[in-house]
Amino acid sequence: MDFLDQITLTGLTVFGRHGVFAHERADGQEFTIDLTLHLPLKDAAASDDVADTVHYGELAEKVAAIVAGEPVDLIETLAARIADAALEDERVRMVAVTVHKPHAPIPLTFADVSVTVHRGRVEAPHPMPGAPGRGSGERGVEEQGVGENAGREQGES
Repeated sequence: MDFLDQITLTGLTVFGRHGVFAHERADGQEFTIDLTLHLPLKDAAASDDVADTVHYGELAEKVAAIVAGEPVDLIETLAARIADAALEDERVRMVAVTVHKPHAPIPLTFADVSVTVHRGRVEAPHPMPGAPGRGSGERGVEEQGVGENAGREQGES
């Protein structure tokens, strides 16, 4: 049995213009991103070759471009976009993304607001041979939410 290993990027801080309010879009603010990729790293460990793993420097650049890019209203949306980008690498089986918005427009004292989403690929059950959209009984991989709250994000923006 192969176990999934993890690559974790913590505290990536990027300026963005996300939020529901016009002043959040106009002024912008810093967002902090944490993400954990779950993937097999056995081949990379054996080969000692960066081509056999996810290049976390390149991933950080991709995530930073998403945060600095097109504004969205909700950090739930931002987290989902980052998760989708991480899953573009077929080796990644699951990802957890947390978007922190420590300067959210809340008129009370608070340390942070964050949203965490979990996304992943799971092997589909053996379909019936000849089922629509499937080959003849081959197992497929589908993306879906992972965990007890699959299909919905948690937190506030």
